[in-house]
Amino acid sequence: QVQLVESGGGLVQPGGSLRLSCAASGFTFSSYAMNWYRQTPEKEREFIAGIGSVGLGYYGASVKGRFTISRDNGKNTVYLEMSSLKPEDTAVYYCNVRRFQYDYWGQGTQVTVSS
Repeated sequence: QVQLVESGGGLVQPGGSLRLSCAASGFTFSSYAMNWYRQTPEKEREFIAGIGSVGLGYYGASVKGRFTISRDNGKNTVYLEMSSLKPEDTAVYYCNVRRFQYDYWGQGTQVTVSS
């Protein structure tokens, strides 16, 4: 079955950087676009970044220029490199893949940006 396991979250100071990873299994990873979302208790789940099967990335407006998505098809892993972090980036970050019109999600990893 499809499994997505996020890692790399933690506490970071404003202006700092962090890299999230999402290890995927249970499907042909290289054939699917992968996405990152985030959510806070106050907001709906927000699209952050996506990457196509051939590696072209696209970003939500709130993170464009600060976050970079990448993938390693040999490791079945998608990454989110986050820089210039702000307190408003604090959220639970989720990895996502859509297969046959169904969305699969990981368990999420908490990112807290605070001094």
